Amino acid sequence: MILFYSGAFGGADAKALMCIALALPFYPQNIISPLFVGISPISQLFFPLTVFSNAVLFAALSAVYLLLRNVVWRQRTKMKLFEAEQSSESFGRKLLVLVTGYKIPFEKLKEKWHLYPLEDIENIDNKPRRKLVLIPRDEGRNEIVERLEKAAQDGLIQDGVWATPGLPMLIFITAGFIIALFLGDIVWIIVSFLLG
Repeated sequence: MILFYSGAFGGADAKALMCIALALPFYPQNIISPLFVGISPISQLFFPLTVFSNAVLFAALSAVYLLLRNVVWRQRTKMKLFEAEQSSESFGRKLLVLVTGYKIPFEKLKEKWHLYPLEDIENIDNKPRRKLVLIPRDEGRNEIVERLEKAAQDGLIQDGVWATPGLPMLIFITAGFIIALFLGDIVWIIVSFLLG
């Protein structure tokens, strides 16, 4: 409930975790046994927490995929990742954009409703400037796309815009649930392996 009300994920994600908590509060040892010794003490006491930790791990792995995609795009096209005013943004902002999004042609951003812009246009001294956006919002998506479209028509954008896919956490929760049932607590397995 706290994660839902803080905006960390949507209502469907919170309801899915609540339903898992009601249906399987503990790991179902009498029905199924994981392939590895992955039944952690947390799984035995509160199985939904294992599902959630697996889901968060898989969501974090998507950041590795996006970073690799951006590196490959840079090598293949030989184009700059950040252009014009974006190159003066802080290293932290650039890194967050690299692990949460990728560059696409503007037309693709306009067509696909599940892609959210990670950049916007702001007017400074009556001059339009491109800036990176770290937290895209669904409410202002259309206005940002309109500003980006005008900038593209004016020639300010040539080689694409930064966008992030709106992946629902429910996908990762489903994967976390299946993995928790058949393999166990992945975080527990990794920690147990590292600690010996």
